[in-house]
Amino acid sequence: MAGNTFGTLFRVTTWGESHGPALGAVIDGCPAGLDLNEDDIQQALDRRRPSNGVASTSRGEKDQVEILSGVFEGKTTGTPISLLVRNADARSSSYDDLKDVFRPGHGDYTYWKKYGIRDWRGGGRASGRETVARVAAGAVARKLIVAGGIDVIAYTKSIGGIEIDPKSLTQDQNWKDKVLHSVLYCPDPIAAAAMEEKLAVVRKEGDTLGGAVEILIRGCPAGLGEPVFDKMDADLSAALMSIGTVKAVEIGDGCAVAVQKGSQVNDPMDAKGFTKNSAGGILAGITTGQDMVLRVYCKPIPSIALPQQTVDPEGQKHSIKIQGRHDICVIPRIVPVCEAMVCLVLADHRLRQKAVRL
Repeated sequence: MAGNTFGTLFRVTTWGESHGPALGAVIDGCPAGLDLNEDDIQQALDRRRPSNGVASTSRGEKDQVEILSGVFEGKTTGTPISLLVRNADARSSSYDDLKDVFRPGHGDYTYWKKYGIRDWRGGGRASGRETVARVAAGAVARKLIVAGGIDVIAYTKSIGGIEIDPKSLTQDQNWKDKVLHSVLYCPDPIAAAAMEEKLAVVRKEGDTLGGAVEILIRGCPAGLGEPVFDKMDADLSAALMSIGTVKAVEIGDGCAVAVQKGSQVNDPMDAKGFTKNSAGGILAGITTGQDMVLRVYCKPIPSIALPQQTVDPEGQKHSIKIQGRHDICVIPRIVPVCEAMVCLVLADHRLRQKAVRL
């Protein structure tokens, strides 16, 4: 299987399946001398774990990370960093009735067509469980970009059509703390309560919900990104679209610019810099030094406890209801995954920029 490695100079290869013995990542290209320990990575993994909220699965993985190589006496050595997270609470028997059919909305059919074989235990490599390795690697990347003064925070923008009030970001100086202490990583407590109510109703119905996550990047210097194929916006979009549930990415004003005039979209400048930020902090694929703002739109989780029509590899029709332990919505657990992928892109481009000019 190709396509498991991400990045140019800061390169990450992830491996593992949902119900295999373990998952992990190998990071190559991390500079020597970076302070790093397992607690740095564990904090990020703990944010990805299921909460006590109504949206989350009951699968109780502890996600304890082990650093196997590349760190000595609390500092990176410049050699590959190998990270391991063992699976301890997989229940493959829950999928016995599904191993010979294709689950609608999942990768069962496409994996079978591509490889002629598939791991039916929880979706194998196509499971959202694989994002454990992304978050672990992203925690290392975050250490690298924080040293350069860059901050990345993501938060829930909407679930099931319930949107946050934009004023929760502009009129509350403590909105970041609210995000970190919210079960849904939502900066708007009123919207969060409505989201939880809707999630509870949908769970009882046996259905699932989608939603949107917004990502804010602050402190990124101007000049990161390449001008043609490796544009900053192209790499960020590819990173976020590689997350299984994501169906669309917006940067800055996003789709709204398609119905606006150039005079509305252009960001004027004065002696102090840009006077607005429709571009979302990126022009011609290169960062402007402004805040970068991105949004990802996620489909509902396809594992639903309602009857669905499907077929087996011989084309025979079946009606299935998916049981087992599943999230009702990828939010909030996808929030730290989005942060991780953005951190990986920024770490890579920060190192690439050091090779461009003295």
